[in-house]
Amino acid sequence: MDNRETFGSRFAVIMAMAGSAIGLGNIWRFPYIVGQGGGSAFIIVYLISTLVISLPIFLSEAVIGRKTHKGTFGAMQQLAPGTPWRWLGLLTVVSPLIILSYYSVVGGWSVEFLFKALTLGFSTGNEAEITGFFGSFISSPWGPLACHTVFLGICALIVVAGVKKGIETFSTWTMPVLFVLIVFIMIYALTLPGSGAGVDYLLKPDFSKLTASAVASAMGQSFFSLSLGVGTILTYASYVHKDENLLGSGIGTAGFDLLFALIAGFAVMPAVFAAGIEPAAGPGLVFETLPYIFAKMGASTPWLSALVSILFFLTILVAAVSSAISMLEVGVAYLVEEKHFTRGKAVAVLFVGCWLLGALCSLSFGPLAGVKIFGETLFSFCDKLTSNFLMAFGGLLFTIFAGWRMDRADVRDELRAGKAFRVLYFLIRFVAPAAIVLIFLTNLFL
Repeated sequence: MDNRETFGSRFAVIMAMAGSAIGLGNIWRFPYIVGQGGGSAFIIVYLISTLVISLPIFLSEAVIGRKTHKGTFGAMQQLAPGTPWRWLGLLTVVSPLIILSYYSVVGGWSVEFLFKALTLGFSTGNEAEITGFFGSFISSPWGPLACHTVFLGICALIVVAGVKKGIETFSTWTMPVLFVLIVFIMIYALTLPGSGAGVDYLLKPDFSKLTASAVASAMGQSFFSLSLGVGTILTYASYVHKDENLLGSGIGTAGFDLLFALIAGFAVMPAVFAAGIEPAAGPGLVFETLPYIFAKMGASTPWLSALVSILFFLTILVAAVSSAISMLEVGVAYLVEEKHFTRGKAVAVLFVGCWLLGALCSLSFGPLAGVKIFGETLFSFCDKLTSNFLMAFGGLLFTIFAGWRMDRADVRDELRAGKAFRVLYFLIRFVAPAAIVLIFLTNLFL
């Protein structure tokens, strides 16, 4: 740990880890699946899943990282030298970099849409033209590539500045601002005529929709929302000082992530229903449906449409960057600690690698749309490979390692959970692994 940077306070720890967790999925995916899964009935399952499953997985990663003060590969080498566990360390270096590559493409879309909002493109444009803008934009080669480059460049500039001056400074300043922005958008959305239907969509309990598949979906959303299984939490925890309470930081991070997801739901769905549009899954909800709503607003109140659209896409961009920098930092930590790169060189190497893979993913919406891997475009293949398999596999191995490979006393000393330790340790050893297997099988067969 000599000369190794650490986060300066619990607030900084929670903001950085919450930044890793809060991303595009909180804004477009959570609101949609809540309604599909039974409204408040789904939310109850999601809350239970966060406390009983996701938090123990989060703590498993955090314990390993803080115990060793090393990145994923170095942590496995230190705690299980000369064993196959080093492959877990290597897997969780590669996985977040694959995610970052295609995630940067979507982040690049937010750059373009923020620029269009700033130039009043949504408040003064034709509704039909705006509806078709997203499809024509992503299918063209050069615009998305340029935005992908800008987005990845923003992430690289933050990470190259270091843990304290880069990641901590960005997180501690932007996470509170992000929270204020999403609250503002929520308040506005709830004042729109017809927004009550969106509130009902989110909160009205429908237990008939709470099927086994919906329960697994709630568990999976909780797991993926906290960025588990890819080493981001482990890497950030390796920068946490020994005096910091990991359990408190974990609860704070999970709580902040959950609160943001709920507020985002009330910011998005009331506006969608107020416009008389059926909610759609995927990035289309953000990049197709909402610009159409802004265009309709612009017909009567252009200034308000411009303000709300700017704030909304600024929120999208900040949320995307906060997650992306945690993915980049995993690879940087590996190259700095294990290969003795300077931070600047490590960021440059990873920027090039992620840019190249991301460029191919971006082009899969246009010129490379016909190139398939197991029937999927490159973008879709990378997405499904990581979210359906690598993340779940990594999370499973982290819980097994913390629950069965590490010394029980070491886990207890890191958690400092008092009387709650027995419950947490039971969840880490038995409940969390079983839940991850269930999520994995659901993704595999459904």
